[in-house]
Amino acid sequence: MKKINKYFLSFITLVLLVSCQKDDFSFGAIDTPTNLQVTAEIIGKTAEAPNGDGSGKIKFTTIADNAISYKYIFSDGTTQNSPSGIFEKRFTKTGVNTYNVTVIVTGAGGVASNTTLEVTVLSNFTDPEAVQFLTSGTASGKKWYWAQSEVGHLGVGPNTSHTDPTFGKQNYYPSFYSAAKDEKRGTCLYNSVMTFSLDGEQLKFSLDNQNETYFNAKHAGVAGGSGNDDKCYNYDTSGLKSVTLSPSESFVSLNPDHVTQTRGTMINISDGGFMGYYVGQSSYEILSITANRMVVRCIDKNNSFLAWYHIFTTTSPNQTPDADYTNLIWSDEFNTDGAPDAAKWGYDLGAGGWGNGEAQTYTNSANNVIVQGGNLKITAKKEGSNYTSTRLKTEGKFDFTYGKIEVKAKLPTGGGTWPAVWSLGSDYATNTWPACGEIDFMEHKGNVPNVIHGSLHYPGHSGGNPSTGTTTIANASTEFHVYKTVWSPASVKFYIDDNLYHSFANDNTVPFNKDFFLIINVAMGGTFGGTIDSAFLQSSMEIDYIRVYQ
Repeated sequence: MKKINKYFLSFITLVLLVSCQKDDFSFGAIDTPTNLQVTAEIIGKTAEAPNGDGSGKIKFTTIADNAISYKYIFSDGTTQNSPSGIFEKRFTKTGVNTYNVTVIVTGAGGVASNTTLEVTVLSNFTDPEAVQFLTSGTASGKKWYWAQSEVGHLGVGPNTSHTDPTFGKQNYYPSFYSAAKDEKRGTCLYNSVMTFSLDGEQLKFSLDNQNETYFNAKHAGVAGGSGNDDKCYNYDTSGLKSVTLSPSESFVSLNPDHVTQTRGTMINISDGGFMGYYVGQSSYEILSITANRMVVRCIDKNNSFLAWYHIFTTTSPNQTPDADYTNLIWSDEFNTDGAPDAAKWGYDLGAGGWGNGEAQTYTNSANNVIVQGGNLKITAKKEGSNYTSTRLKTEGKFDFTYGKIEVKAKLPTGGGTWPAVWSLGSDYATNTWPACGEIDFMEHKGNVPNVIHGSLHYPGHSGGNPSTGTTTIANASTEFHVYKTVWSPASVKFYIDDNLYHSFANDNTVPFNKDFFLIINVAMGGTFGGTIDSAFLQSSMEIDYIRVYQ
């Protein structure tokens, strides 16, 4: 019997080995790159100039057996993928400097080999005035914004044009398109805040656009989009990028009647960084720069025939729309103690959160909702093993299309709390969600304190995939803040204490051009609120006022 078991186990082991070999084969061959060789050709190197001609250029050529991709990592903070293994790099730090270069070569199956080498090269290029203008010479740096009040702050023209008869140079200018003043106000373009700073001698760049990037239509696929129109897409631009400056020698113009040489300086941003408008480009030629205004151009990555022109300023844009809503049409100041005003508010009663898997049961009990001391207080409570709270709504009492909504509120604390001030399309009974539309003026997760969400739900962007923006504030649960939304035919914009953090372009393809009603509630747990803290007993959202202007 022992002998039979021995043979049987040997047979099973053999079968498993064969099976494993077949499984491995189904993933394809795994080849480790070998015979890795890197050459570094210093441009202009001679016996008299061993570190090159001062251009700072080195041509790298890497070859390896079984290689399918190459990546260069430079100690100046930049990286570069090179499908061919050939890449010409310009090092821009002035003087003779030595850099470490790591080359990673990847084979089939993701197996990689790497090597590191040192290179020494001379760069004579410098533009200290541009660095000073860009950064103010500080580690904290200087912020730049779109010059939205200037005609032509965004423009495009051919990268080849007529030859100037005087200078004999190609004359480039934005002859195809030039944006009018405030033309892109209904988009996220003007959200862009670009910061240039210094880390020692290294120039740095960051772009804060509230996670929404204005994409050129031809590049929308990068963000998973499509279509023929420029649009905003959720796209992460976080992270500090390294910047190098390099020389340029082109002649350009902002009009057809004048041509001049550019400043002669290129801004090169590492790791796919870009200046607010996505055309796949990370290199920008400075046409002009002063302490408070900068004009640049870049070449469209997908179409080298096109040159894009940008104008930036250090003056923060006016974030309040030109046509603000100032006529107060409805409000509740919560100045009368007791139950909420029945002429203004009704209740949703019951358990479960209507599809969100929430833990609370909504009541109209004074234990959960009361007006007291000039504030509305909605309190979520643990009751035994269950939870209670309140959901107020203006359905059937007040609805509206477009306007400015202001809510001054202090939010609850505790893991699992989910306070919200929001609205729902009034036709939801016949035009079921998400087709009816939903605008969330303010949402907060107790599990992620102080991060505020402003969102819109509609077909294709509902549930966990809304059009959303977030921002982090201080003391959301200990101090009152004003949560403001400006909803117009052109846009829906979300503010906290008058600081814009999310912008949505409204048009007739989305359901935000009809009546909505207001909802206020504190939920517990669910798909958004998350895990409820086992120690949670109760906490309140307090609202000083809610106002609607048109």
